[in-house]
Amino acid sequence: MNAPVAKFMIESAWRDRVFGAEWRSPAGGGIDVIEPATGAVLTRVGNATAADIRAAALEARAAQPGWAATPYEKRAAILRKAADLLEKNQDELIPWIARETGGIPAKAGFEIYLVGQMIHRAAALCTEPQGLVLPSDGGRISIARRVPRGVIGIISPFNFPLILSTRAVAPALAIGNAVVLKPDPRTPLSGGFIVARIFEEAGLPKGVLQVLPGGAEAGEAICTDPDIAMVAFTGSSHVGRRIGELAGRHLKKVQLELGGKNAVIICEDAELDPAASAIAFGAWFHQGQICMTTGRVLVQEKIADKLAEKLVDKAKHLPVGDPLGQVALGPIISRGQVDRIHGIVKDTVAAGAKLAAGGTFDGPFYRPTVLTGVKPGMRAFDEEVFGPVVAITPFRADDEAVGLANTNEYGLSAGVFSKDVARALAIGNRLRTGLLHINDQTVADEPHVPFGGTGASGNGTRIGGPANWEEFAQWQWVTIKDKPNPYPF
Repeated sequence: MNAPVAKFMIESAWRDRVFGAEWRSPAGGGIDVIEPATGAVLTRVGNATAADIRAAALEARAAQPGWAATPYEKRAAILRKAADLLEKNQDELIPWIARETGGIPAKAGFEIYLVGQMIHRAAALCTEPQGLVLPSDGGRISIARRVPRGVIGIISPFNFPLILSTRAVAPALAIGNAVVLKPDPRTPLSGGFIVARIFEEAGLPKGVLQVLPGGAEAGEAICTDPDIAMVAFTGSSHVGRRIGELAGRHLKKVQLELGGKNAVIICEDAELDPAASAIAFGAWFHQGQICMTTGRVLVQEKIADKLAEKLVDKAKHLPVGDPLGQVALGPIISRGQVDRIHGIVKDTVAAGAKLAAGGTFDGPFYRPTVLTGVKPGMRAFDEEVFGPVVAITPFRADDEAVGLANTNEYGLSAGVFSKDVARALAIGNRLRTGLLHINDQTVADEPHVPFGGTGASGNGTRIGGPANWEEFAQWQWVTIKDKPNPYPF
């Protein structure tokens, strides 16, 4: 299959290059971008080293004051134009995103829609109140105002790369920061160069946005660079701990949105058909490669078998294959991840669980899987799978369900299903989770909500909506007198 005809996406611009004040060749040469469904080379991009990150940070630091001083109407207009360009070119962009990420076109279209909304929401930050008037003695004016942090380093993952890059890039820019973005080298177009192109065409001043695909060396350089004031990272808890350690050592603010082992609790009075439909979507959308994936299903024992049957039936009828075909699930991002998913499934069955559906794969295509009789201590109960695997665990009483849900180091998203909303909310209020959904599954996000988790799912920070000011700006106290006062010294 040939690559899409280049119109907005100009492949010659990024081939073996990174983006800054201009498209340039990095010290690390180039890397191939592999299409996960076919194993073919989709395109080729630049591979940034620590030296490239250093150069990008210096360039961004030099460009940031001018951008922060740009009138808010102009900053907002550039953001709105970037969103319009994204939406205008979606027919060209969807195949690139689908092929690079392995997601079906509907998933790619959803990314574009949500990112457009995120950018428009960020543009609105430019006209929001930026501070407080404080009480003060002595006839002076005392205010606390939010000011940009400077240069924000952003490290984004492969699964929803356009969303997970832009949700930090857009508000950081709106507030007046410059940005150094390192997308995952497996998805540098969706997570990086699409972002670069829309802002380049929208008229963002040169140097304010830097986009450099790269590996661990580039990521660690972002965490240690003296001209980068903050690091926003989305990815695994394992890597997040390393990011937090490095950023803390260099006294940087760090925003971590990490993994999840998300549970839904199904009470005996829940409507099973809509619950099963919700669970199937939450567990298997984008092959389960979502931090919010519904990985654990805690179901009242009286209805456990019936719910399992419904999920097994759905698993057997969901087609898997090339995302550009008529399928529900596309490929897993890499062979290494396929092996990890399969290892968790096999180990869980060996520990006593039952494989009720799936548990097989052809190349990168892992079939939707249902495991029943899963208990704490089994890998499918304890570990984030990042694959299309549902682990079903029965419980007797609500207290037991809460205990099972909280028997985990993660705390990102949770759902509770019951016809009795008060009961469901009472259960939900006892869960250690950053996101709580009553009568819904665990995969949800909107541009105006503060998103984030607790425990191994993050460091308590939030991103989106009202949280953006707290994350991407810092408080500055300012006092103003009409003339100096004398002091006793």
